[in-house]
Amino acid sequence: MKNIIGDVINCRYSGVPFATNTRFMPRKTEQKKTLDAFDRAILRILQDDNKTPQRTISEAVNLSAAAVQRRISALENAGVIARNSAVVNPDTIPLTITAIVELQLRDERAMTVDAAKTIFRNAPEVQQCYYVTGGTSFILIIVTSDMRTYEALTRQLFATNDLVASYRTLIALDKVKTGTGIFIPE
Repeated sequence: MKNIIGDVINCRYSGVPFATNTRFMPRKTEQKKTLDAFDRAILRILQDDNKTPQRTISEAVNLSAAAVQRRISALENAGVIARNSAVVNPDTIPLTITAIVELQLRDERAMTVDAAKTIFRNAPEVQQCYYVTGGTSFILIIVTSDMRTYEALTRQLFATNDLVASYRTLIALDKVKTGTGIFIPE
């Protein structure tokens, strides 16, 4: 499987329908931060555009720019803001195939599951990966340039992989809703 090893993509929710350039934030502390209304408002703005000037944010949330800067720094240090990402327009890089794959492992032993997670994390075409319940082991979101490339990838990841019992592919016809943000209540 060495030919599929690439940039590590977290096997957690990213919600991003296309490639990202990610810079992970250093965490100085891992203490749990209680979010107030100002923090939640700042997070909603940053999720939409993390390059929004602090002055603009301060006007929107009714705080000083210095207070906004301190709050953003505290959110980064507490791990609330995990990273800053650049969302790449998929039309500029012809990745025309989005496949949703339901995959069943041969068994659910920890060693099998962990090995599969490692393979999927290391495949750059695997944009999202979910370990799930309900008769399916994993749901994968895979993006490729064309069907020929997708078929070759399925052979590498699934057809010749002894960990995989079966898989089923759904090809997306339209991306009705995609995004990177999470719902932050008022």
